[in-house]
Amino acid sequence: MTGDSNSASRPVALVFDLDGTLVDSVYQHVLAWHHALLESGIELSIWRIHRRIGMSGGLFTRALLRETGRDLDATVLQQLQARHAAAYRRLAGDVRPLPGTTQLLAYLTEIGCPWAIATSGHLETAGPVLERLAIPPDVPVVTRDQVPHAKPDPDLFLAAIERLGVPAANVYVVGDSVWDMLAARRARTLGVGLLSGGYGVDELERAGAYRVYDDPAMLMAHLDELGVRA
Repeated sequence: MTGDSNSASRPVALVFDLDGTLVDSVYQHVLAWHHALLESGIELSIWRIHRRIGMSGGLFTRALLRETGRDLDATVLQQLQARHAAAYRRLAGDVRPLPGTTQLLAYLTEIGCPWAIATSGHLETAGPVLERLAIPPDVPVVTRDQVPHAKPDPDLFLAAIERLGVPAANVYVVGDSVWDMLAARRARTLGVGLLSGGYGVDELERAGAYRVYDDPAMLMAHLDELGVRA
């Protein structure tokens, strides 16, 4: 009886990444960065860009410029981020929720399971996509604008956990990249990986994923493995 009482008083909560986790937008971001780099006279293979998706924009651009041997000039960094945002806005109309996203979020709300969204995207780029998910007003949404550092730092997830009011030990962070899993570990939560962002099972597990599923639809079918119950 004591164990059941303690379990009931400590509900499980989920914190979701956005791009590649809830919405099918990873490759739009990859192409947007590709266009931004080309406009700045920087040529870089698309696969190298994809490997960095999930990091904050600032860390992302620094990492890419290091790979090309370019100087980490603050003006160039800001220019790249602005060009990425503009290119992504042109592509964002094609972004759709991943299979099972709307059903999963509606089900969690229905059964009273706390959940939040924490994205390394700025509100400028993430806002229109978030609106399509019809998120209930009481669900915390944390964007890059609201924290000092983004992934692989844990700030985004820690801010979401604080707003949920649930102990970090009771939280699963659901993400599609190794950067999500690293940030989840640093936030002292368990990471759940999704393959919908293009990373492989082995990569996500090596980064600390407790479980790996194909997409939100498959996650919903296995919520009992996380202790999420009606």
